[in-house]
Amino acid sequence: MSRRCHRRGSPRTVIHSRSTEFHPELRRVGHLLPKQVVTRRTLPLMVFPNRIRPRTPKGVEVVELRPGVTVRVFRPPNVSGPHPALLWIHSGGYIMGTAARDDKICARFARELGATVAAVEYRLAPRHPYPAALEDCYSALTWLAGKPSVDSSRLAIGGASAGGGLAAALAFLARDRAETAVVAQLLVYPMLDDRTVDRPGAEHPKMRLWSQHSNRLAWSSYLGGADPDVAVPARRKDLAGLPSAWIGVGDLDLFYLENLDYAEQLKSADVPCEVEVIPGAFHGFDAILPRTNVARAFFSSQCAALRRAFSPK
Repeated sequence: MSRRCHRRGSPRTVIHSRSTEFHPELRRVGHLLPKQVVTRRTLPLMVFPNRIRPRTPKGVEVVELRPGVTVRVFRPPNVSGPHPALLWIHSGGYIMGTAARDDKICARFARELGATVAAVEYRLAPRHPYPAALEDCYSALTWLAGKPSVDSSRLAIGGASAGGGLAAALAFLARDRAETAVVAQLLVYPMLDDRTVDRPGAEHPKMRLWSQHSNRLAWSSYLGGADPDVAVPARRKDLAGLPSAWIGVGDLDLFYLENLDYAEQLKSADVPCEVEVIPGAFHGFDAILPRTNVARAFFSSQCAALRRAFSPK
């Protein structure tokens, strides 16, 4: 069962407690998974699949915005007239991953929400450090908002892990440029704060897949020589006017503490924020075990948040 906190303005104290055991549905696999998979030695193997051209499922359109930047477009079935849309940003620590590996979840969002979903293929660090990926996501956002079938007043952004971090950064960029309005940001265990690489207590004995060591490699690759006070969402000071947020994370995730802290920053800036904490869940649990009840409920919570954001005010 998840711990869910709704924050709509009044201050509340967040207790940063953590489980001592895996969630029952995640226990068997959790004991088998490594604590980290990304190091300087393993990274070349991890990015190799990026070189393989993915198969495009029937009904999915691939649009090239410019060299190196594409979107994979999933349209909702049996929906006519302008409808809501979600820009989805894939995970991978800013240094690996592809949009195609999220085809199934993007198709699920499209079906469940009656929305167009566009998954952006952005340039990766360290070859393309900040702000390359962020600008690619912004290009995809403005392209999506301009589609005749999309109701640009019901446009959301979201992503998992580094994709969630890019979605949070994109929310700032969209607010500051004031060209495209965003009604919601869906941040799935987002990678928001480079300071977690040295944060005491961030790691946990049952943490899986992504460690402080992996985090340090990823952030240093992404930031390059950028000013972290500008490039890192959790370091930003002025959060006023950002779109409403949904943040979901397991309490055995490296990003657990930074995610709760960011939710408090949003709350302090009067940004509506819903937090979904999954006790005993590690990083990426829903992608690894999508058919478990806990993963299904996690996804349902995301859809419910987006439906509320898309509903006429």
